[in-house]
Amino acid sequence: MAWLWLSFVLLPALMVPVTANLAPTFLANMSVVTLAEDIPVGTEVFWLVAEDPDGDPLTYGISGSKAYFFTVNMTTGEVRLASPLDYETNFQFSITIFVDDKHNTPKSCFPDLPGLSHLQVQKTMLVLVEDRNDNAPVFQDINFSISINETLPVNSVVTTVKAVDKDTGYGGLVVYFIEKVLPDTADNQRLFKILDNGSIILNGQLSYNNKSAFYQLELKACDSGENGKDNSTVLCSPNVFLSISVIDQPDLSPQFVRDFYMASVPEDAPQGTSVLKVEAIDGDKGIGDMVTYNISNSTRPGWFGIKNDGIIIVNNSLDREQLLDEDEEVQVQVTATEKNPNIYGQHDKASIWVTLRVTDVNDHKPEFYNCTLPNCIFTPQEAQVNFIGSVYEHASARIPIDNLTLVAYDPDKGSNGTFLLSLEGPNAAAFSVSPERAAGSVEVQVLVRVSTLVDYETQTVMVVQVVATDSVSKNSSIATVTIHVMDINDHRPTFPQSLYVFTVPEHCNDSYVITDSIHATDPDTGEGGRITYSLLQGNGADLFAVDPNTGTLTVRNGTLLDREKQAVYYLTLQATDGGNLSDSTMLQIILQDINDNKPVVSGSYNIFVQEDRDNVSVTIQAFDEDEPGTNNSLLHFSLLPGPYSSNFSVDTDTGLLTNRGPLDREAIDPALGGRIVLSVCVADSGVPVYSTVVNVTINVEDINDNLPIFNQSNYYFSVKERESGAPVGVVVAQDADQTEVNNRISFSLSGTGSNNFMIRGSLLGSGFAMGQLQLPLDVSLNYETQNSFILTVNAMDPDPQAETTAIVYVTVKDVNDEPPTLNPASLQGISVAENGSEYGIVAQVVAEDVDTEAKLEVQLMNVICTKAGVDVGSLCREWFSVMANGSVLINQSEAIDYESCDLVTLVVRAYDLMTDPRFEAYSNNGTLPISIKDVNDNAPYFLPENKTFVIIPELVVPNQQVASVQARDDDSGDNGAILFSILQVDFLSKDGTITSFQGYFGITTSSEANVFIGNIKLVTNLDSTLQGTYQVTVEAKDKPSVGNIQKDKMTLNLFTVDQSFRVRLQFSMPKEEVGAKLDDIKAALTQATRTTVYIVSIQDIDTTARARSRSYLDAYFVFSNGSALTLNELNVMIRKDQDSLTQLLQLGLVVLGSQESQESDLPKVLISVIVGLGLALLLVFLVMTIALVCVRKSYRRKLWAMKAAKEARKTAAGVMPSGPAIPGTNMYNTERANPMLNLPAKDLAFESHSSSSDLDYVSLNSLDDNTVDLGQDKKEIKEELPPSLMESDAEPLSLVLSGRQMDSGSHQGIRCFTNDGLDTTDL
Repeated sequence: MAWLWLSFVLLPALMVPVTANLAPTFLANMSVVTLAEDIPVGTEVFWLVAEDPDGDPLTYGISGSKAYFFTVNMTTGEVRLASPLDYETNFQFSITIFVDDKHNTPKSCFPDLPGLSHLQVQKTMLVLVEDRNDNAPVFQDINFSISINETLPVNSVVTTVKAVDKDTGYGGLVVYFIEKVLPDTADNQRLFKILDNGSIILNGQLSYNNKSAFYQLELKACDSGENGKDNSTVLCSPNVFLSISVIDQPDLSPQFVRDFYMASVPEDAPQGTSVLKVEAIDGDKGIGDMVTYNISNSTRPGWFGIKNDGIIIVNNSLDREQLLDEDEEVQVQVTATEKNPNIYGQHDKASIWVTLRVTDVNDHKPEFYNCTLPNCIFTPQEAQVNFIGSVYEHASARIPIDNLTLVAYDPDKGSNGTFLLSLEGPNAAAFSVSPERAAGSVEVQVLVRVSTLVDYETQTVMVVQVVATDSVSKNSSIATVTIHVMDINDHRPTFPQSLYVFTVPEHCNDSYVITDSIHATDPDTGEGGRITYSLLQGNGADLFAVDPNTGTLTVRNGTLLDREKQAVYYLTLQATDGGNLSDSTMLQIILQDINDNKPVVSGSYNIFVQEDRDNVSVTIQAFDEDEPGTNNSLLHFSLLPGPYSSNFSVDTDTGLLTNRGPLDREAIDPALGGRIVLSVCVADSGVPVYSTVVNVTINVEDINDNLPIFNQSNYYFSVKERESGAPVGVVVAQDADQTEVNNRISFSLSGTGSNNFMIRGSLLGSGFAMGQLQLPLDVSLNYETQNSFILTVNAMDPDPQAETTAIVYVTVKDVNDEPPTLNPASLQGISVAENGSEYGIVAQVVAEDVDTEAKLEVQLMNVICTKAGVDVGSLCREWFSVMANGSVLINQSEAIDYESCDLVTLVVRAYDLMTDPRFEAYSNNGTLPISIKDVNDNAPYFLPENKTFVIIPELVVPNQQVASVQARDDDSGDNGAILFSILQVDFLSKDGTITSFQGYFGITTSSEANVFIGNIKLVTNLDSTLQGTYQVTVEAKDKPSVGNIQKDKMTLNLFTVDQSFRVRLQFSMPKEEVGAKLDDIKAALTQATRTTVYIVSIQDIDTTARARSRSYLDAYFVFSNGSALTLNELNVMIRKDQDSLTQLLQLGLVVLGSQESQESDLPKVLISVIVGLGLALLLVFLVMTIALVCVRKSYRRKLWAMKAAKEARKTAAGVMPSGPAIPGTNMYNTERANPMLNLPAKDLAFESHSSSSDLDYVSLNSLDDNTVDLGQDKKEIKEELPPSLMESDAEPLSLVLSGRQMDSGSHQGIRCFTNDGLDTTDL
């Protein structure tokens, strides 16, 4: 039996064909892979792709220390990410990829049999991890609590923080931010700033006392995102907090605890008395330096002192009365000084003024002072006892003594300063004192009491004593007052005469002394006897003046003294003494005449006479206001010299004016208008002589006694042709008559052609006229018809009897009025070669004009660029330029390109600079075509091909096209013609070897629409056994008529499909019908496989061989990349596409496979059949063995079941055994008694199916899942089974138990239970 089994096992192995197995190879790009570190786990990242020459199924895998990053689909080679990548941990690592063809049986089983091993290929792959912005910045080594001095300068670095981002590029570029500053005030938010390097800069002043002593900065660091732009994701660190403590520095002065200090002390306080305590503390609260005190200033130095503890004490005797001007207060400046120096090396100080009020004690008596309040100085040195005053005699009662400044003063305060005033002395009866009671200080007045006792004649000096007595202490002081009595004025001044008479020349000089002998007398002495003189207001008082002290009378303003206006003045002279008593006298002043007036002419003189006809005769009337009958008023006449004075005379005594001869208007200056002005002088005979000049106007009237005269006898003018209304010239004539009525000139024309002209007269001035000769508005001259005219101009004045003439010669001038033209011969087309072949002038455009004075230039108006008749825009605009002389220049020779523009058309015109503006100055536009000649400056280039070329050697025949290329040359003509040739043919086999072939392929050239096509054809048959790719190198070159040949080349890959990919399909119809349905069959196959189907042949099959198949079709199924389908792959793809499979079955497909493959697979089929039979026999043997075992056990179980039924009948239904239960089971004893049968488990023969473990017994005997709820009142009623089920064999144990009778008395309420899990039916 053992040998039989061994033969079944060895036979398939011995029948394995002995064939060499070739190793699979990875594709060339399976060396490096680049992956982003943020690829999610489970994402497809790349594929492992290998090729096996044998076409064996491949198994892929990855090994190595880093293989855990990936999972591989062993069958497809798909690789997915299994573990996250991290650039910062592994920016690159290597893995080992391997591929296994799993061919046949592992060699370890049969090491002596060649060809039975599988081949595994390994390769190292480098994995490059691309960085992504996946790390937020992290602060490093930050000191979260620092201290800085409050005097730290602005812009100083407080501290530097550093955050590190493990990413690279912008993702690792860290930017720092201060999110918030606590305390959260607006100023604090700007107090600090952070730089790009993490340095925190102090941006403002710190102050421990005035600002905050502690700051907390909330910091954040962010990277710059993926690419540094605003739209990229930015990662930021968690916010951290930086605590900054400000250290107080000694930079503030001490401060007094109170803003004001004030205390009082009596003026008699002894030395050392404590008055007040001041206290100051250090301004720097964080330092608290010790403070010392001193008095740095005082309004009363030495009066007070201060102790070290700030207590102010009395340091000297006090006197309140010295402080009266100081409001009884002493100001003491206390300076507090810190013990230790500040940051500048100095001791900070602070000062405050302390007010100390000194209270009064009655320690003074009243005293007298010579002053007036409030300007008194009350010092002991200023006190006086003698005073002086004055009073007028007989002064009224209560009149105070003059010039007495007496002040009584008691410096004590309140009642201590109150005193009484009284009057004593020899003259006390004549006077009184005021006031009689006062306090402090008061002005004391001595008043007249009895006026009769005050008499200058009786007593000139009087004396009284003023007594001041303190009302409390009764201490007193005495002041002696000496009073001088003054005299009063009681007499007035007097003049010796009541009238005084004086004479004064008129218009005398100012300050002229009239008299100094008038005096008044006054017997009073002193001021009462001093006399003052003055003139009272009246007629002429403002013309005279008197000296107030001497009484001298003078002239104040002599120019106003005019005898002819007023001959006599009366004045009042007054004398006044010092007492304002006065007296007056009368003064008579008579003016004397002088020659001070000019003669006065009466009327005006304006005389009219006609020239050559009338005479002049007129008398000049005049008088003199000086005194009549004197030489001052005697007059004489004379004629002053002038331009025309010789023609006239005047009588000296009578003033008669006459002409000496006839008057001629034309002899007078025309500017005078015929007026002659004579000056007649009228003078008196006084001393000095005064005279007056009068003008006499003589108007000589004009008469028409002169003819007009031209300023030229002949005039020569010219005028342009074709100008209507054009001015020709101007003639001028003059008439000597001086009035318009006689010298008005008019003009007229005569002569041949005068009707073509008109003359318009205009006035130039008096006697001058201008004749403007011009053409009428509707008349223009023609140079070609008549080029000159001779005209006669007549000039006449208002007298029609006479006129004068002048000859005018008019020449007609030619005008440039014809437009220029372009010479057509100069616009013939030219050609210019491209790409810098030509330079300089290439053409000359000629402009012409029939006008004699033409000045021509040629202008470029437009440039038209075309290629093959299509406008290509302005790309050729700068290639050429046109000079003003018509020369056409190449502007950009290197830019001329035939391929972009083959025709340049220059649009030009001619312009006559001298053309009259009224006429057209431009010619019509002309075009100069410039053809661009092609130069072989472009190399051929291949057009991209998206096709893949596949060769099936079995199908192709010589001269059959297998591939094609397309090329283009941007040149034209022969320069753009392309010729293809094959340079080289290499065959790249699948194992990587390269073999060169010659003569296998040929190429022909054709063209279509400027595209040249190279058709590659097979020259000879190909070896159908070769597996690989033909690499055909094709060259394209142009054929220039001139110049070098340009070329290009490319390599085509022609993929070969060998016979191993030939597939046979068998059909149930003859080959004729298959051929008829071939298109449908190919369409269905193409739809199912997405390949190109190449049909090899269609043949009938011998019907004896295959009853189902009648014909077969051999074909290749090729993908666009050159790979082909095998039979198995074709089978899978067709079965996946059910629609295509159904269609192929309808088209008669019955078998999918080639005859050769079936024959080659026959040994394998036989081996498979033998192996299958062996496995079937093994299975039968196992089944039989198991059946025998089961039959034996079934028999034993039935026996045990019958025994159990017998015992069960003996047990009352519902009676539970009384033995103890085993926890976790429903067994009742250690012998594992069954609760239902009350038998050991081994009696049921279950021990053979169980292990020795107690758990097995528990599981067999457990009824925990089927416990009965004995506490319920409702009965469980089991549903009856359907009849069909009831007819089946009943379970034996159930039948036994159901036959038991339940006791009717003792077990009511106990429910029965059927355990469906314990079924003995199968026994």
